[in-house]
Amino acid sequence: MAVEELLRFLMEHQGQKSATLKDAQAIFHRELHLHDFFTYLLADLNLAHPPSSKVHHDMNAPLSHYFLFTGHNSYLTGNQLSSNSSVEPIKDALLRGVRVIELDLWPDSKGNHVKVCHGRTLTSSVGLQKCLQAIKDNAFKASEYPVVITFEDHLNPNLQEKVAKMVRETFGDMLFTNETENLEQFLSPESLKKKILISTKPPKVYQNTQGEEILENGSGTVTNDGQSSQCNPPEEGEHIPNEDEDKVVPEYRHIIAIHAGKLKGGLENWLSDDPNKARRLSLSEQELENAVKTHGTKTVKFTQRNFLRVYPKGARVDSSNYNPFVGWMHGAQMVAFNMQGHGKHLWIMQGMFKANGGCGYVKKPDFLLQGGPNDEVFDPSAPLAVKTVMRVKVILGEGWHQDFHHTAFDYFSPPDFKTRVRRLKSHMKHDVFGDSFMNLQIGIAGVAADEVVKETATIDDEWLPVWNEEFEFQLRVPELAVLRIKVVECDAGSSDFGGQACLPVSELRTGIRAVALHDKKGNKYKHVRLLLSIKFEL
Repeated sequence: MAVEELLRFLMEHQGQKSATLKDAQAIFHRELHLHDFFTYLLADLNLAHPPSSKVHHDMNAPLSHYFLFTGHNSYLTGNQLSSNSSVEPIKDALLRGVRVIELDLWPDSKGNHVKVCHGRTLTSSVGLQKCLQAIKDNAFKASEYPVVITFEDHLNPNLQEKVAKMVRETFGDMLFTNETENLEQFLSPESLKKKILISTKPPKVYQNTQGEEILENGSGTVTNDGQSSQCNPPEEGEHIPNEDEDKVVPEYRHIIAIHAGKLKGGLENWLSDDPNKARRLSLSEQELENAVKTHGTKTVKFTQRNFLRVYPKGARVDSSNYNPFVGWMHGAQMVAFNMQGHGKHLWIMQGMFKANGGCGYVKKPDFLLQGGPNDEVFDPSAPLAVKTVMRVKVILGEGWHQDFHHTAFDYFSPPDFKTRVRRLKSHMKHDVFGDSFMNLQIGIAGVAADEVVKETATIDDEWLPVWNEEFEFQLRVPELAVLRIKVVECDAGSSDFGGQACLPVSELRTGIRAVALHDKKGNKYKHVRLLLSIKFEL
């Protein structure tokens, strides 16, 4: 193949209409033979979603217009009950592009110092200063866009004052603070590059019947000696403001850039949008599911200007995760995940945030941000029309014999491969990819309307399986769709993991493209690749 013929291939088959002779020449110097061409097709230059892609979304909109790569209990190394707390998961999350780190703040046994741990469990603790330093050292290695630290605060005023001092001394000029608490809208990611933002519920002080000062903190109360109190403060909005209220731990209040908290009353009030004050609301995955049943459009309206953070229900003691599309489809910016867990939902989360150069910020689709002439907003429960048709041809796979031991799948013969192509059911309670055979699974994780399951025939006893089967997917919300791939090799009664990958559909390159597979933790294998043909039709 001459360079002119390769250029024609790039333009006509790969959809690279602006390709030049220089681009073709960069692939080879003189002639491209069959082996060279095959090597090129499976190389990094030809990936369906190149890791070298740059930030290309508009980064000048308010922070509330973006999905943020968000962690939950970011300091835990394992389960929610007995695992160790450490700075290592924080470092790892930031290096993977996570932009929201959660720290639970508790007083130590003597009430003199602040520790980070999952309170009222057997998890160990780690010092707050170590966590803050780890964030400072790693915050902007993977992305220069702002990092938000959410504090789950269980501290008395004295310790809050210590936290404020610690935060200011650690971050210095990196710390962003608002000039006023009443922000009509948040600043943009572009204007907040290399800034650290603190988000928590501002403290308010009351007196209990014994005359002790107690501090409302969103998860209960603590007395001024750091011990738990059974006395509950009045609901927010019921108390009579004290003229000294704003002087309560002013240093702590001043470091808070994104104010959090629920308004008095139920769901109707929680989702109220104050045009003079943008804020953050936190709901559990169960609370969100209940909310969107009756308040779907109100949730979308709320998230156009305010932050909505969704976190795993308490029953997920194994650090598992949940379906993120319920939150994303309703505009929730912070869908908080346990990054130390594994499984399909975390892979989907990682795939979503490969978009926009992997910077940890993905601009929300226009339909979640726009309003109609009568101030109406997108209704997630309304029927959806098909926007695009995606055709995927599964051609072949290779590299297992290099990245896996020759007896990894079968002791006496090569593995048996089978391909499953699917759009995942977002409401499923089990992993629909868990099957009893070796298959290459490729599909779309997305909204419920895009659900479908397909698979290829099994290729028996072959390290380099060739399928050459094409599948069609009708996508209604391609903006939120994630291409998901998983390989499993199973013989009778046993199964082995063979790799996985998740990629944002909105950024897939058309043509004959390679897809690199990853292990269960999201680390890329060195050689395992799939070769696909990808086409989109209106």
